[in-house]
Amino acid sequence: MSPTANFAYNALWFAHPTLQASLVGIMLWRKLHRTFPIFFVYVVFQIVVFAITFPLHSPRFYAIFFYLYWATTAVSVVLGFRVIHEVFLDVFRPYHTLRDLGSVLFKWAGLVMLMVAAVVAASTASGTEHPLQTGIMTLQSSVRVVQCGLILFLLVFSRYLGTNWRQKSFGIALGFGAFAGVELSLVALNASSDNVSQVLTSFINMTAYNITILVWVGYMLLKSPARAPAAHMLRPQRWEEGLNAIQHPASADSLIPMFESMVDRALSRTNADAVSTESNLEEVSVTETGSRRVKFDYPPLPQRVVSKT
Repeated sequence: MSPTANFAYNALWFAHPTLQASLVGIMLWRKLHRTFPIFFVYVVFQIVVFAITFPLHSPRFYAIFFYLYWATTAVSVVLGFRVIHEVFLDVFRPYHTLRDLGSVLFKWAGLVMLMVAAVVAASTASGTEHPLQTGIMTLQSSVRVVQCGLILFLLVFSRYLGTNWRQKSFGIALGFGAFAGVELSLVALNASSDNVSQVLTSFINMTAYNITILVWVGYMLLKSPARAPAAHMLRPQRWEEGLNAIQHPASADSLIPMFESMVDRALSRTNADAVSTESNLEEVSVTETGSRRVKFDYPPLPQRVVSKT
């Protein structure tokens, strides 16, 4: 790497903690660290990682830098996954049942990704690749895919959830999703061709991350509007009610009042029919040119004749 390229590389690297420190200050000023505590810890951890790893970035401390870099990368990946969960909880805050279901799905997704990373690291047989490095890169790629899926999910379902692009949770997801898309594209490009310059990919990756931090800074400064209670909110409410009915089904005892009311209605209807039938036997309405009442005349009873002697 030439001196000019090395200077530009270090400048981009130094921009990370500078922008992140401003982001931390804005979140403390706006008291947003209470709303997004995991994201706040993630940003602070990146500043601490830079303060530890940058002095060790030299051939003399290469072994320490290698293990420390990949260990902190693993922690960053876990925190990034937790940030996705935090954004998901903020989006589904009005829907408790959907939020609980999403939490369970996120736990299973994290467990599956850890298992895949462990299997890939254990099955690495090449001498040029380190198992720890391979496993962490696999886990990182899995989290990047989930981050891209999160921003796509918000873009598609934002109108049904009452969210919009000006909300802070959307901005956090947008930053992670955009950077994840760039990083996955660079990984695919390096895997498909051996002629790709590593210096160029490093510059693109660092520039994309700086732009991501700027997006977060802009969203933290932006005033978020309230959630829009539109007509589309009826659909997630139906999802909420359906999941709640599945989670808490009605007991068998609750059917007894329903059957009692059905029997009462049937008996009352039968009594009404019987009363109307009796009244029809006494009076009959005949309609010709008008209506007249027919009266039944019964013959007189025969009288008993008493003989006189």
